[in-house]
Amino acid sequence: MRYVIKEQECGYLLKNGILVKLLFAGKYDLFSWMGYELKTVTMLGQVDTQELPVELLMKHPEFASRVVRVQIPDECIGMHMVNGAYKQVLMGGEALYWNVYETNEIRLLDVTGTRITEEQVPRMYRHLLPPRLYKKVSVGDGETGLLYIDNRYTEQLGSGTYYFWIYAHEISCKIFNLKIQQLDISGQEILTADKVGIRLNILCSYRITDPLSLVQKMEGTGKLLYAKIQLLTREYVGRYRLDELLAQKDEIGSFLCEQMKAMQEEYCVEIKEVGIKDIILPGEIRDIMNTVLVAEKKAQANVIMRREEVASTRSLLNTAKLMEENKILYRLKELEYLERICDKVGSISLSGAGNILEQLSGLALPRETKAS
Repeated sequence: MRYVIKEQECGYLLKNGILVKLLFAGKYDLFSWMGYELKTVTMLGQVDTQELPVELLMKHPEFASRVVRVQIPDECIGMHMVNGAYKQVLMGGEALYWNVYETNEIRLLDVTGTRITEEQVPRMYRHLLPPRLYKKVSVGDGETGLLYIDNRYTEQLGSGTYYFWIYAHEISCKIFNLKIQQLDISGQEILTADKVGIRLNILCSYRITDPLSLVQKMEGTGKLLYAKIQLLTREYVGRYRLDELLAQKDEIGSFLCEQMKAMQEEYCVEIKEVGIKDIILPGEIRDIMNTVLVAEKKAQANVIMRREEVASTRSLLNTAKLMEENKILYRLKELEYLERICDKVGSISLSGAGNILEQLSGLALPRETKAS
């Protein structure tokens, strides 16, 4: 029987089930009645070990010189490269590849370490790693990360992306926001010194300064700051009556800010500002204060009206005195009023006798003056 082996193939020649040798590209006449058998395989990619045992094949130099064989320990992985480019990651066991028409290389990487370096696995090929073997840690802008290896603090990470082996270690990272944060303390119901219940809305801005000390001292910075500001507010408001508090609204924020800045090292933060956003009064008190405010404004309006009336009367008196002392000024004022009257009149009839201005003046004079 004639067999044809192609260029990229090879053949396992067996006689009575025993491997005799390897045959390569060409034509071969074999007689099955003599016990010969030929198994053809392609010399590309992974070697098919189902045909014959690997140890049996490796005894033949023709086969051993054409393959790459690597044993991958449990604590290592194999980075499989084909023609110099990363292709895949191989786990524990044996890797056996043809090395004839393509160059196969397997680099062993120890995964019992901690950080994955650029020399071990370039960043662009890290997606090939099995997720169960590594941990990705991302620290954003304005953030910092506290790295723990086997529950022990190791280092503080700046912004960036980091990769760590987790085969032999437990990796964890606590991320902290170092930007200015705002704490909204709203709806605080507090009694004043005169037993009036009011509600306060408070704003506090702060920034974490020492994450490592913070994680060693306390947990939940925002909640602790919330409770402390709440207690300080109750202490301050309870000292004053309602009128006093409304008169010194800004001083409440100054007091809270001063007290919190004195304790900022204890809380591992930097207090930027504390202020009162709103003071909300009960409905009855608010109605009473609105009534008082309306009354005050009406009284102020009456005072202004009386002041303006007095000023107007005083101005008229001064004008009258000037006209009494100066006849020409009196005449000019008379002509001014006459002009105003004429603007309101549709038509005026005058006789031919006398001066026009005298006749117009006569119209404007009262009857008693004419009679006299």
